[in-house]
Amino acid sequence: MDTQEFLQQYAAGERNFSRVNLVHVCLTNAKLVGAHLTGAHLVGADLRGVDLTNAHLEQAKLNQACLADAEMIEVCLISAEMVGADLSGADLTKANLSGADLRGVKLGGADLKGANLSKTDLRGADLRGADLSGADLQEAQLEGADLDGAYLEAADLRGAAIAGTTLKGVGLASTRMPDGSVHA
Repeated sequence: MDTQEFLQQYAAGERNFSRVNLVHVCLTNAKLVGAHLTGAHLVGADLRGVDLTNAHLEQAKLNQACLADAEMIEVCLISAEMVGADLSGADLTKANLSGADLRGVKLGGADLKGANLSKTDLRGADLRGADLSGADLQEAQLEGADLDGAYLEAADLRGAAIAGTTLKGVGLASTRMPDGSVHA
């Protein structure tokens, strides 16, 4: 399926695009609210500014995709592969990324308020200035991640691996730390 065919079907009311192959497509600023892209292949796709609010991308492959400034409120990305993806400035409020592979992902300035990042692999991720307030990061792998200036108020880091993580200037008020203690 090519980009034009995909957008025409979406405009005609189709929402189920499970397992679709859209590798290296350009869908900048597309409105794909509620789209079902479970298991879709969007490797290297240009999705800057796309609106994927309430979309379903469970087990989707978005490695090296550009989702900068995307609107992804309450998106479902359970067990998605997003290695090296660019989500800078994206709005992932209340998104479910549990079990996702986000190694080396760029999330600088992203809004992850209330997001579920439990058991997510964020090794080497750039989370500088990201808002992770109220986020569930239980058992997340954050080794080598850069959280410089990130906001983690009331986040849950129980069981998270944070060795080598940069935590300079991080807001930790009421954050539940990896050992279960609550930061003052």
